[in-house]
Amino acid sequence: MSSSAFSLRDLENPTEFIARHIGPDAEAEARMLATVGESSRAQLIDSIVPPSIRRSQPMQLPPAVSEAEALAELKAIAAKNQRVKSFIGQGYHGTHTPGVILRNVLENPAWYTAYTPYQAEISQGRMEALVNFQTMVTDLTGMAIANASMLDEATAAAEAMTLAKRSVKSRSQRFVVAGDAHPQTIEVIQTRAAPLGIEVVLANSLQEWNDLLAGDYFAVLAQYPATSGRIDDLRADAELIHGKQAALIVATDLLALTLIAPPGEWGADIVVGNTQRFGMPMGAGGPHAAFMACRDEFKRSLPGRLVGVSVDSHGAPAYRLALQTREQHIRREKATSNICTAQVLPAVVASMYAVYHGPAGLTRIARRVAAYTAILAAGLKQLGAPLREVPSFDTLSLHTKDRTQAILAKALSLGANLRVYFGEYLCIALDETTTRADLALVWQAFAADGQALPRVEDFEADVPSLIPAGLQRTSAFLTHPVFNTHHSETAMLRYIRSLSDKDLALDRSMIPLGSCTMKLNATSEMIPITWPEFADVHPFAPPSQLAGYAELDAQLRDWLCQATGYAGISLQPNAGSQGEYAGLLAIKAWHESRGESHRNVCLIPSSAHGTNPASAQMVGMQVVVTACDASGNVDIDDLKRACEKHGDRLACIMITYPSTHGVFETRVKELCEIVHAHGGRVYVDGANMNALVGVAAPGEFGGDVSHLNLHKTFCIPHGGGGPGVGPVCVVEDLVPFLPGHATGGRPATVGAVSAAPFGNAAVLPISWMYIRMMGAEGLKQATETAILNANYISARLADHYPTLYASANGHVAHECILDLRGLKESSGVMAEDVAKRLIDYGFHAPTLSFPVANTLMVEPTESEPLAEMDRFIDAMIAIRGEIRRIEEGVWPREDNPLKNAPHTAATLAATDWAHPYSREVAAFPVATLRQAKYWPPVGRVDNVYGDRNLFCSCVPVSELQDESA
Repeated sequence: MSSSAFSLRDLENPTEFIARHIGPDAEAEARMLATVGESSRAQLIDSIVPPSIRRSQPMQLPPAVSEAEALAELKAIAAKNQRVKSFIGQGYHGTHTPGVILRNVLENPAWYTAYTPYQAEISQGRMEALVNFQTMVTDLTGMAIANASMLDEATAAAEAMTLAKRSVKSRSQRFVVAGDAHPQTIEVIQTRAAPLGIEVVLANSLQEWNDLLAGDYFAVLAQYPATSGRIDDLRADAELIHGKQAALIVATDLLALTLIAPPGEWGADIVVGNTQRFGMPMGAGGPHAAFMACRDEFKRSLPGRLVGVSVDSHGAPAYRLALQTREQHIRREKATSNICTAQVLPAVVASMYAVYHGPAGLTRIARRVAAYTAILAAGLKQLGAPLREVPSFDTLSLHTKDRTQAILAKALSLGANLRVYFGEYLCIALDETTTRADLALVWQAFAADGQALPRVEDFEADVPSLIPAGLQRTSAFLTHPVFNTHHSETAMLRYIRSLSDKDLALDRSMIPLGSCTMKLNATSEMIPITWPEFADVHPFAPPSQLAGYAELDAQLRDWLCQATGYAGISLQPNAGSQGEYAGLLAIKAWHESRGESHRNVCLIPSSAHGTNPASAQMVGMQVVVTACDASGNVDIDDLKRACEKHGDRLACIMITYPSTHGVFETRVKELCEIVHAHGGRVYVDGANMNALVGVAAPGEFGGDVSHLNLHKTFCIPHGGGGPGVGPVCVVEDLVPFLPGHATGGRPATVGAVSAAPFGNAAVLPISWMYIRMMGAEGLKQATETAILNANYISARLADHYPTLYASANGHVAHECILDLRGLKESSGVMAEDVAKRLIDYGFHAPTLSFPVANTLMVEPTESEPLAEMDRFIDAMIAIRGEIRRIEEGVWPREDNPLKNAPHTAATLAATDWAHPYSREVAAFPVATLRQAKYWPPVGRVDNVYGDRNLFCSCVPVSELQDESA
């Protein structure tokens, strides 16, 4: 071919994205293979993955396409969603995301690629935003303490139910729920209550409410304002409930609480709700940050994460995750909740919305909504519509009887979604986006033919309040300066930037966390999540308006079935922990369907993720721990003994594969056969699926159920600790027991596990884009490269930090556990010291002391280029050299760069420097740091102080001023 001739086919490269996603190129791969002693990537995989579990056939996926082609294809799917003005309410509302927050938080990798703030020193920015969130919630609810967000409002209400159960003196098993609560909340509560033996009783009328409150119960849940819009005065009810030694749980709306009396002022014990309307698009149901606040007495049982204020090694205020001993990964089957994630990114958006608008701005927005509601009511009365005249904030209800469907259809023909309530009522909910034209549209839907329509201007001069004086808020809120300072866009932009500058996220450097799979979240994958076609859709809109989401859901489920070898999948769970719970519910329901409800024993190896035993106890199973051998594998002999001992009571076993120790156990098929022979099912935790895609499939080698972490293997970013998606995958005979959603029109044997039918639907396009651009071969290459990268790091560091667990040939799976246990005796150095010293080198630490104390678990993923892995390896080798200086007595055991790490710029610039090592060693241990240096904002955070002096709201200005002085 002449130099001027070319083939068009050669110039088209639909697989170009694969090379963008996978870090090492061919030359780097050859170097790494030489280091690990293998001739090819295929040979490496053959030497690691047991032949008995290898895939029998490749994944049947569409061939990879380019980024532009995938975006165009997804845009066509998105266009099948219909953007209709929704007046549905039910906990989901239109909102305006301020542009400065949309671009600089929600669409900013500095925020969405960050990890859970377990390493406090490099997470101060996002934790300040979460403390703002907690303060916002406590101020608006009037409660003493709030956590850092929950998965959704329905889940928060279910968690409140169990919090109340373990916190009150009443020994009753009855839980009273107002029938006027959001229906999706009621459904999730019922799903969660059944395995625990809690009786949920609904009060569907005022008489039923009064009769039930006179009886026996351990807690009561009321919606305030109710789903129909009514605002009840619950003060007398609160007093009655407390007289029963029971708890009052209130589900509420934060925007309404700017105008109505907060629950904490009239007797609520626990308050839950959703912050969606604080700037987070509806997105067909999620992700949104729910919240839970409670009385001070309940704080040590409060589920989820809690950010507290402590001090650093220099006495300065510093944030950290508080009361971490409550976390499920530590307490296991004794955990009070299996939740190990939050909705951090949406929580940051909500908190920034409050910071940007401030108390005056939020009140103005709320008053406008309330005023429009009052005007709408006045116009409906003028039309003679059957309005229920009750105290209201943003939602009206009308007893339309036999005209309900006709009015609903007329409204839809005009471009509006109304909500049917209890069959013969219609509800109309207004929000921040409501306009005068919207009111005219609703009036038109209710007007008879030829009837003159009301006009907004006829009512606006003297808008009657629908909130009685006795229910109006009089107390101040959001008085801290952070909510009263950053109201110009310039100030807000700089505040957001100042917080993100304090943090280490994936946009700055490798995050080598084992088991957490911090991989590339490609920009093309992220672009669709804020498309209006996906963002501005109500989860309970008519199915015809959600056709695009339905197609996206179906395609993604099909593709994930191909990846896992399972027959059916539900994408409803909002986190891996929720997926675990749904999977165990499926197993439980299957046994019950066969008349074997007595099967309640769940075997869990001692090496398992902490969510496993926590999830098992939540579905009412008895956890039996089985042993692991010296190599970290499940002890098959001990497993056989356990199966024989528990025989006809065996429900299932939960294993993680590859194991939590980072190895492919060779006898996993035998393990599955043993459990099946005793009538049990096999749950394969999918946390480590990034080592399996395209290589092995749990549904083929013996698994019956798995959950996936789309925020790990399939590229949904961690967002600082959420959002997540945890699909539950099952074999054919368990498909009928996947979670349903009666509220969303899909009733099933097992009820809803999350509030929205499609779960965190708005982030599903990310995984769709990833799979569509990678194709089967690209996904397999990603898995193989992730395994190669982990083995390269293990081999390079072998002479400095031995790998704790490996296969017989010395190889690992997709992660390796570096054994630092011997350093304590030789130098006094602990794994935590190495983790903190890595901050000085510009790295987030690997997973610390899990699953083995005083170790570091490293997972490079497939996305890191060789140069970055080498930079991490060089840092670890340099730190080992520093440890050697301690071992040799050059530096004291208690005064050295590791014990004093991380080093802040302020301490290095101070006049006094009394350490036996130089400032240069502290700040620039390797020369490349002089060109690019991350400066930690605080020194090492004092965890003990933070728990002993628990404080979880914004730091008082006086303390900040004292520190700056």
